[in-house]
Amino acid sequence: MDGTAADRFDTGRFEAGRHRLAALAYRLLGSAADAEDVVQDAFLHWQAADRRRIEVPEAWLTKVVTNLCLDRLRSARARRERAVGAWLPEPLLDGDPMLGPADTFEQRESVSLAVLTLMERLSPLERAVYLLREAFSYSHAEIAGILGVTEAASQQHLHRARRRLAAARRRGGAIDPASARGIVEEFLAAALSGRTERLVALLTDDATAVSDGAGLAEKLLMYDTPERIATLVRAGFKPTPAKRRLAGGTAALHYAGVNGAPAVLFVLGDRVSGVVAFDVEDGGIAALRGIAAPARLGRLAAAWRRHEPGPPLLAEW
Repeated sequence: MDGTAADRFDTGRFEAGRHRLAALAYRLLGSAADAEDVVQDAFLHWQAADRRRIEVPEAWLTKVVTNLCLDRLRSARARRERAVGAWLPEPLLDGDPMLGPADTFEQRESVSLAVLTLMERLSPLERAVYLLREAFSYSHAEIAGILGVTEAASQQHLHRARRRLAAARRRGGAIDPASARGIVEEFLAAALSGRTERLVALLTDDATAVSDGAGLAEKLLMYDTPERIATLVRAGFKPTPAKRRLAGGTAALHYAGVNGAPAVLFVLGDRVSGVVAFDVEDGGIAALRGIAAPARLGRLAAAWRRHEPGPPLLAEW
């Protein structure tokens, strides 16, 4: 095989694993844009390496991507940007290959907006061990080789990560997609009608809400009682001429799956201008996340333009 053919073959080997590498990077970083940058950096490492000496390309590339992500998580810039109260994960439309494997409960949970947010409480190493083990089924021996730690240290990091996530994770019962959609539709109807008491009734007693303020606020806007959340939602969902001017027109409201959870998308033409994602548990809404900063919606908006949506929940908002 001549040099050009060998390069094409090696590029093909990398591309065959691109989606898996991107899914790992997204889980580690919570940002599709950053994950894409990391995978491209990994490709440059792959091109520069003596590939004849790489016995198991998948393992080698997993190690490169994981450590590139850890470098980003440990950087001073990341610590500033991801400070508590200032960061939300980037939402992805269900079906996006960057969401990665979804065969097990652990794989599906690891990419939910709730768990991506909770993982900010973990150290970078704890996060890496947890995801490599729970979402990608690597053994502790393999994780030790990827991270340059002992197997015992890998086991300790996993134990701490599980304990920290369990202490903060909700324990609601599972709800089927049809019921989840029904609750979201009922919630939207109550929000548009201004029926605060019905909104409160649809929220769990310990419900929370967070919004990025369309990227205009320095810190996230957080609410932690059903009454405050209902007041926020009633005001936020009420259409006004000022909101339409800010958004650039009259939006349609569509139902969609985002990171495995029900969501309402605000869509102008083929442009997604905002997402409200819901955690639905035991017949109630346990959390809302409002995301409208354009920097957090780039990949989702591009996926929506390729999507064939059904009828909107509301044609004109």
